[in-house]
Amino acid sequence: MMHDGSLAANLDQIFILLRDWVVGFLPAVLRPAADAVLGVIAIICVFPAFFAVVVVLERKGVGRIQNRYGPNRVGPYGLFQPIADAIKALIKEDIVPNRADAVVHFMAPLVLLITVFMSFAVLPVGRNMALVDMDSGLLFFIAMGAATELSVFMAGWSSRNKYSLLGAIRAVAQMISYEVILLLSTVTVVMITGSLSLTRIVEAQNHFTWILPHWFIFTPWGVAAFVMFIIAGMAETNRSPFDVPEGESEIVAGYHTEYSGFKFAIFYIAEYLSMISISALGATLFLGGWSAPLSFLNWVPSWIWFFAKVLIAMFVFIWVRGTVPRIRQDQLMNFAWKFLLPIALIDLVVTALWHFMGEGWMRWMVTAVILVACWALMGRLEMRNRHIGPRKYRYAE
Repeated sequence: MMHDGSLAANLDQIFILLRDWVVGFLPAVLRPAADAVLGVIAIICVFPAFFAVVVVLERKGVGRIQNRYGPNRVGPYGLFQPIADAIKALIKEDIVPNRADAVVHFMAPLVLLITVFMSFAVLPVGRNMALVDMDSGLLFFIAMGAATELSVFMAGWSSRNKYSLLGAIRAVAQMISYEVILLLSTVTVVMITGSLSLTRIVEAQNHFTWILPHWFIFTPWGVAAFVMFIIAGMAETNRSPFDVPEGESEIVAGYHTEYSGFKFAIFYIAEYLSMISISALGATLFLGGWSAPLSFLNWVPSWIWFFAKVLIAMFVFIWVRGTVPRIRQDQLMNFAWKFLLPIALIDLVVTALWHFMGEGWMRWMVTAVILVACWALMGRLEMRNRHIGPRKYRYAE
């Protein structure tokens, strides 16, 4: 049994052991820098590879939802489709409009990609597997996410195109609005754990009652915060049904209308990496991060649980994209400011009640009743004076 436990521990820490083995060949002075370089290389290699897997799964999944096959020509079962897409993006011509600000036009996709990669640095992808374990890791992640608005506006403004600028303004307004909801949903976790460290937040959930974990999603305030987090994450990454900035029927391709070739591919990669990072943060805050879902499954390597949870969250993104139609701009903004924001503020009060009421079934009932009642009341108030009838189609004569 001790041998089995040692094997499981070594498998769990295999990447840490491999890093220490490689760094051990270097002088002691160079080892800290080598640790950082190897961690950066791991992030640059692992998450783009995960992006390629997600792209294939999404194209096949949405294809099945829409009653078609999806990619099935390049490689076995179409698994090499991302390689073909990358080659196509690399050999396409890079076209820059004559009136565009060439420097800003070039920098916009790079700024977006760099900020997304930097957000991965504070995510604990496994036990003892965070590149930078800072006390304010959550704050750093939110700050990196806020920097993406700058790159989006840079892309729209530098293109000197009214469609690009309109798409950028839409995107920035949407991202700022839902960033407030995203931030408030994470504050509930900080209130309970008393820490901004993502590692400590995971450790706070790595406890069990019998075989069940103490994940925050299994609390009334955690369910509400998680739902709002996922909705805000979809809006932050411009995913359907919140892909209004890229509404091709109105403004062509939004803020990256004037981008082609590999610059456009960078925007595409950054959007999916943003989706992966939001899913990873949601798994860290509400789904226990790298902790096992049941106590007797602790022998499974922690990094497997982390990426499994991220993959499940990505499936939700794909599922929603294939089933929910795009909403209008006014509906999108009203939903954020008139419905989600009040619910998020109420959830903060409910979280405080949960903390100060102590253990027992009473706090479960009180907090659940408050949240359900407020959710139903806000929904009724929003639907008041809205007469929704059958859709009518009118055609130009």
